[in-house]
Amino acid sequence: MHCQKNYSTNALTSFLSLFIVLFFCASSQAADVNDKGSSDPLATDTVWDLGDLYPDIASWDKDRENIAARIETLTECKGKLGDSADKLASCLNDISETYKDLLHLYVYSFLARDTDFSNAQYLERASVAQMLVTQMIEATSFVSPELIAIGEEKLSRFQKQTDKLADHDFFIRKTLHMAPYTLSDAEEKILAATFDTMQTPSSVYDVLTNAEMPMPTVTLSDGNEVVLTPAGYSQYRAVDNRDDRKLVFDQFWETYQKYRQTLGLTLEGQVKNDVLMARLRGFDSALQRAQAEDNIPQTVYHALVDTVNEHLDSLHRLVKLRQRVLGLKESHYYDIYPAVVPLDRTYSLEETKALTIAALQPLGEDYIKTFTDAVNQNWMHVYPSPGKRSGAYVMGAAYDAHPYMLLNFDDTIESVSTFAHEWGHAMHSLLANRNQPFTKADYATFTAEIASTANEVLLFEYLRNNAKNDQERLHYLFKELNQLRGTFFRQTQFAEFELAIHEHVENGGALSGDKLNTMYGDLLKRYFGHDKGVMIIDDAYTAEWAYIPHFYRNFYVYQYATSISAAYYLMDRVLNDGEEAQQQYLDILRAGGSDYPYEILLAAGVDMASKDVYLAVIERMNRLMDEAERILDK
Repeated sequence: MHCQKNYSTNALTSFLSLFIVLFFCASSQAADVNDKGSSDPLATDTVWDLGDLYPDIASWDKDRENIAARIETLTECKGKLGDSADKLASCLNDISETYKDLLHLYVYSFLARDTDFSNAQYLERASVAQMLVTQMIEATSFVSPELIAIGEEKLSRFQKQTDKLADHDFFIRKTLHMAPYTLSDAEEKILAATFDTMQTPSSVYDVLTNAEMPMPTVTLSDGNEVVLTPAGYSQYRAVDNRDDRKLVFDQFWETYQKYRQTLGLTLEGQVKNDVLMARLRGFDSALQRAQAEDNIPQTVYHALVDTVNEHLDSLHRLVKLRQRVLGLKESHYYDIYPAVVPLDRTYSLEETKALTIAALQPLGEDYIKTFTDAVNQNWMHVYPSPGKRSGAYVMGAAYDAHPYMLLNFDDTIESVSTFAHEWGHAMHSLLANRNQPFTKADYATFTAEIASTANEVLLFEYLRNNAKNDQERLHYLFKELNQLRGTFFRQTQFAEFELAIHEHVENGGALSGDKLNTMYGDLLKRYFGHDKGVMIIDDAYTAEWAYIPHFYRNFYVYQYATSISAAYYLMDRVLNDGEEAQQQYLDILRAGGSDYPYEILLAAGVDMASKDVYLAVIERMNRLMDEAERILDK
């Protein structure tokens, strides 16, 4: 699962999303200014140039002081938004311009911090920037209640009187849409002040699982002694030796089982926070609250979950196909991660660029020109280095600059896939920023993974079509099939679990570690056909819920599954229907956050409340398995 950091440009209501994302994405190592060094001694373009944001620290400090002063003056608009159309426009412009500049400041400190967590100055600047964001949340908390008090009729009249409000029309529309769930100015200030407290369950979870839980050490069959940190588990659960895989699973999940009651309390605390905030704002459920701001119909959630449950036989087919290739008499849960068809090949960064350019040709000449120019700029921090955060992300929040990309490239096919994925995010940000004003450029999480997944779809399509032999073709087939399992089925399983635990608390239930084991275990066994003999799920592994940090993000995970579904649906059309479908897809990227995400997709012919979109993923998966079976049957 990849991450994309492109924070909400809705300066008035969506600051909270800024911090929530920080806890769950990846990062890296950068310099204060023009860091031209590299982990690759031959490369000159593998470390990003933060000079595009600020030429030096003195400039950053000067801007910080200026922004802090500007934030203090924003409260002067309180009580005056309804004075006139010009006054409203002036205030909204001041707020959005301050937020835009604050994000510029924040991005610089965030990127620098992620490149070296051992650097105290980097950490301090990031902390200062975070405090400024908190100050702005509080300084602008009056805006939504005041706009709602002004009312739709008067706001509509203001918008007709001046074109200065054009950039804020969708924000005004969204604010009025949220009127039934927006409290008084005083109440909104109280809720804003609870933000840090509400993060306690997530913070405790992070400290416990990343620092305080004693992780087991195991000795593998080759004599190698390894510590099963979460990163170690992720690596060694995929080893070829089956006894080693079982040992890794048994020891890792035994540790989580020992702490299941404490971890149950932290997750229960998060769910109770979600339920409480929904009730305080007058929502019928936590799910409704999570989808309300982006106006996503609840039917989308249920269409996804229902369609996947109706087609679990496709997942079961994949498990049996893997079992066939691995030569197993029966499949256990610890058999889900190893590669079934290995390929001894590495990819340089330059090869990866060329592969990606070739794969993305169906998106058209203009897209390729923009991508080719961007990919050769100093926008990426490519290789692992000491103190650098792991993983990969795109930070696209510096509207006046360009997206920045963190990678930890290691020459594997996974790194090639990640490269294509993250450049999907970067291109989404580039096209949105070039076609929308700042106030409408940022796109919702609901659409954020579409461009990234579309790039991966085209990449694997290209790799498979250009494979030199059946072995290589099988390798790419199973790589894509494994991604479909992990992103479509697994994230939908997570979504179903997340809905179940929220509904359990909403109905007065409690969530102990044992209860969560039972709820999650029942789902896991149903998804993988445990009772049908498809895959055996040992009870010890039902603590997997405690390993998933995204459950602390209030109905976030389902959007991975909806995004991958939209991407497959759109790319099938691009590959089969030509330029019209291509332009409809690009229109989604250009639209940014200029409308509700569901409506943006609907305008492009994609109804996310329809099962047809999710069936496209199932059909694609079955076609890939058909092709794999034809090769295996030769």
